[in-house]
Amino acid sequence: MAEPILRRRIGTARWEGVDVAPYKNAGSAPFRDITRQLLFREDDLACELRYFEIGPGGHSTLERHAHRHAVVVLRGRGRCLVGDRIHEVGEHDLVSIEPGTWHQFRADDEVLGFLCLVNRDRDRPRLPDAAALAGLRSDPAIAAFIRTGDEEHDND
Repeated sequence: MAEPILRRRIGTARWEGVDVAPYKNAGSAPFRDITRQLLFREDDLACELRYFEIGPGGHSTLERHAHRHAVVVLRGRGRCLVGDRIHEVGEHDLVSIEPGTWHQFRADDEVLGFLCLVNRDRDRPRLPDAAALAGLRSDPAIAAFIRTGDEEHDND
C-alpha cells in the first residue's frame, strides 16, 4: 500500500513537489501557451489526475481519444468544444468527454486552469484528418472556434 501524501498548493496554481511540464512535445500537435502538472498517479485505481493551465489566448490541441475523461475547471474562464457544441466554462464546472469525441479548450482573455482525470494507461490522442476538419468546419461557429495550426483557417 502506498504511503499517503499531501501535496500542498503553493502559489496560485502550483503544488509542492510537482514539476511544471510542457503540455506536449513541441511540433507534435498544434497548441499554444499551455502547461501540465501530474498531481496524482495511482496504479491500484489505474488513473492519473493532471492540472493543465492555458494562458490568455492559448488553446489545447483539437483531438479525440478512445478513453473517457473528466475535466474540472479550477481557475478562470474559457470555452471548450466537445463534439459539435461550444460551451463557456468557469470555475467548478465539470466537463465529461466521451470516448471518440472531438474536444479543444481555449482561454480567452484570462488564464484557464483545470484538473483532468484520465486512465493511467490510455491511447494516444488522434488529430483530425482533412475529412474530419472539413466536417467540423461545416459549422461556422466551430470553424471560428477551433485552432489547428492552419493559419489560413484559424481566426484569432
